[in-house]
Amino acid sequence: MSKRITPFASRYCSTLDRLKEAIRRKRPGLLRRGVVLQHDNATLHSVNLTQQWLQRYGWEILTHPAHSPDLAPSDFHLFGPLKCHLGGMAFETEDDSELRN
Repeated sequence: MSKRITPFASRYCSTLDRLKEAIRRKRPGLLRRGVVLQHDNATLHSVNLTQQWLQRYGWEILTHPAHSPDLAPSDFHLFGPLKCHLGGMAFETEDDSELRN
């Protein structure tokens, strides 16, 4: 493993530790039934340290291709400003909510 990747992989595994603890607290039986984690094939997700963590706890990986259209950047840049624009508005009917040209 590259020395440049090691600190990031360690931090990612720490994040997985916090996720595991949150699941244990909030959904007690879920860890016994098994966890399916979805992530892409980013280097951070595929390095040995991360793979060892996932094997240790028996988490199954549901792969997701990097740069998938299901994770379109427009989603991240669209909904935040839209939420700010519509914040505080109230619509009484569906017709009131439609944008008019």
